[in-house]
Order: sequence, then structure tokens, then C-alpha cells
Amino acid sequence: MDRRTLLKAGAAGSAAIAAPFVVTGTARAQAYKAEYRVSTVVPTAFPWGKGAQIWIDLVRERTQGRINMKLYPGVSLINGDQTREFSAIRQGVIDMALGSTINWSPQVKELNLFSLPFLARDHAGLDALTQGAVGKQILQIVEKAGVVPLGWGENGFRELTNSKHEIRTPADMKGLKFRIVGSPIFNDVFTALGANPTQMSWADAQPALASGAVEGQENPLHIFTAAKLHTLAQKYVTLWDYVADPLIFVVNRDIWNSFTPADREIVRAAAVEAGKQEVAIARKGLTRGDMSMVKEVEALGVKVTQLSDAERGAFEKAVRPVYDKWAKQIGADLVKRAEAAVAARAKA
Repeated sequence: MDRRTLLKAGAAGSAAIAAPFVVTGTARAQAYKAEYRVSTVVPTAFPWGKGAQIWIDLVRERTQGRINMKLYPGVSLINGDQTREFSAIRQGVIDMALGSTINWSPQVKELNLFSLPFLARDHAGLDALTQGAVGKQILQIVEKAGVVPLGWGENGFRELTNSKHEIRTPADMKGLKFRIVGSPIFNDVFTALGANPTQMSWADAQPALASGAVEGQENPLHIFTAAKLHTLAQKYVTLWDYVADPLIFVVNRDIWNSFTPADREIVRAAAVEAGKQEVAIARKGLTRGDMSMVKEVEALGVKVTQLSDAERGAFEKAVRPVYDKWAKQIGADLVKRAEAAVAARAKA
């Protein structure tokens, strides 16, 4: 065989070897789904839903439509059962989500950290948890649990509302029926305060409040206004900031692995940016320099009670046994790091 023949044979062999890679690249591009389903508990009337939509829009724009995401609010992909959301993401029933640490805590016990009563205390304390070493550790735990976390959002501090009377002390809660979410720590907290907690989804909570089947609930103020809870007999609001509800942007692991490295970075960066925008929306009117959200609620004919430090301390004392019980279940070392982070931010 002469030199020219050898060169031709070599070129043909190289082409034969290269050909499968061309096919693989094409197959990968074709493997992208026509639509990626994004789950949230609430729609875009709420900051939470707005944050998810911002993420969706940023990704669509930055990938020129290669990654087309669609919002499915009301956890409609799992028939409204918000406590099943994390498992559904892991199983691939849901592709992506902006989800609540509270709703996912039954599957990831460490997420109960954010539900320890009176741990974070204020926005600075919450930032100390989510934006520092503790937040990174939590995201690592979530990833080990089977999904890919990308960044933080925020539902906000959960305030107390009811239809019967003003609440200033734990004794004021005695016997009142409160809708709570499906995390057992909430049942313990409200039981310790003498209330009658009833677990139900947000979809079921609204007609229950309207009918008087339950008398109260706890949620951030922007949920109060967006859901028009004043029309559901919620005439009294107590600002106690007992727990916050961070949100996490996540992607199903198989979906994540199907993206090119460049597209993964786009999806991650968009989640981080959407998170920053969503947190700003969630805190609007609820900061020390701007409490206009309180005035907005009062304008609806609702009595808003702001607790003094001493009054809030009475609630904190009443639920301390619950705090100690759950700190052991969450992990003493993690809780100590969280407490230290909040304390350090308070001194700064």
C-alpha cells in the first residue's frame, strides 16, 4: 500500500471515529424537553410565584428558548399536596421548583432549622443563615437528598392571624383552631401555645377559613394581602416573626445532567438573580425603613398588633421545650452554628 493510499485510509478511519461524536452532540440537543415543568405553591400574584416566573423568563431569554420552562402553581402537578413536592422532584414528576423549606422538611429533617421558633428573629438573622456557611451546608444536604439546589428565595416571616380576637399572649391562643402546614414541628409549636393546630394544604385552608372550620392561620403579610385573607374572616394580625420561610430553587438531577455545562451555568445564574429579585419583592414594605405593608393591611379594616420585646419573650419561653426537642432532631452541631451566625450578625 503506497503513502497516498495510507493517508486516504487514515482519513476515512478518523471520519468513522468522529462520526459518532457528531451524532451524540445532535442527540443531546434533541434530548432537551419541549417544556420543563416548574412547581410552586402559589401563583404570580405572590412574591414566591413572581420569583419563579422571573427565573423562567431569564432562562428562556438567555438560552434563546432552548430551555423552555412553564410555571405550574398550586402544586398542581401533585394534586395540591405541597408536602409531596420534594419527593416528586426527586422522582422526576416535577422537573424544577421554587419550593419552601417548610414543605420539604419532612423529607430533609435539617430544613426544620428555619422553623425553630424565634431563631432568625429578623431579616439580618435570616440572611446570616441563608447567605453564609450554614446556608451552603444546607444546600449540600439538599443535594445529597437527591435534587440539585441552585439558590435561595424567600417567602418571609410568618405572622399570626385569626377571626376571634387580638392575640398578645400565649393565653390568647388557647383553644383556637389554626391551620398549619404539614411539618410536625408546627404542630408541636401551636400545641405548646394552647392552640388547636389543624394540618391542611393552602388550597384547603382558604375555604376552611371562610367557613369558620378553622379560625386562624400563619403566613407572611404579603400572602395575607394577595390572598385577601381579610375577606376570609381574618380580622386580627399579630406580628411576632416567630419563623421565616426560605425558598430554594432546585432542578431534578436527571434534568440537570441532561443540560450542557454552559446551559447549567445559565440556569444556575438565573436562579441566583431571580432569588435576589424575589427577596426584594418579598421584603418590600416590611423593613425597618419602610413598614408600608402594615399600613396596607390596616387599611383593610384589620387590627394589626405589634408585640413588644417582653410580649414576644413570653411566646419564646412557652415554646422553648419545642425548640430544644427539635434542635436534637435537626442536629445539635448545625443548630449551634446557626445560633452563632445569627448572634454574630446581630452584633455587627
